[in-house]
Amino acid sequence: MLFLHLWALVCISTPSFIASKMYLFQSEQLGFRNWREEDLRPFAEMNQDKDVMEFFPAVLTTEASNALLERLKKHHLEHGFTFFAVEKLENHEFIGFIGLARTPYKTDFTPCVEIGWRLKKSAWNLGFATEGAKRCLSYGFTDLDLNEIYSFTPSINSRSEKVMQKIGMQKEGVFIHPKVPVGHILAPHVLYRIDK
Repeated sequence: MLFLHLWALVCISTPSFIASKMYLFQSEQLGFRNWREEDLRPFAEMNQDKDVMEFFPAVLTTEASNALLERLKKHHLEHGFTFFAVEKLENHEFIGFIGLARTPYKTDFTPCVEIGWRLKKSAWNLGFATEGAKRCLSYGFTDLDLNEIYSFTPSINSRSEKVMQKIGMQKEGVFIHPKVPVGHILAPHVLYRIDK
């Protein structure tokens, strides 16, 4: 019995076991979890990076970033999913968010659930957005039993559009984002969808 007890202690101390307790789900290289207080600072730093926020009207102030994090936490409490905080499994480094959310405004295709991502610059061009988005699609269709998932981005954001294509989404068309001023370069958005 002592041997079995010691073996159990060793098992629950292994990195894979600990990681499984930290994350809601995982992909090969990434862990997806709820938001924490310690995410506030790195999240704000990412949201204040002009390159990361290139296709948004402006970078976020610390206060606006903190408020966004709180909304993401609230969304998870209300719906059971959100744009999840994402870490690299190898070192638990926070790299941004990837996940699912209910679109909070009215358009021709809402109400709907969208998939989205925002990663800090050091995590770009490593395949993390594509890997994480594929895992979130699987989570949405299998665990949440969604029938369809949408994604959209400004028409000039070719990087995000390529991710949509890589994860198997199909282009539905173009629309004018209702939250962006008419005539603004970021107003036209491409719309993609994938069915279960």
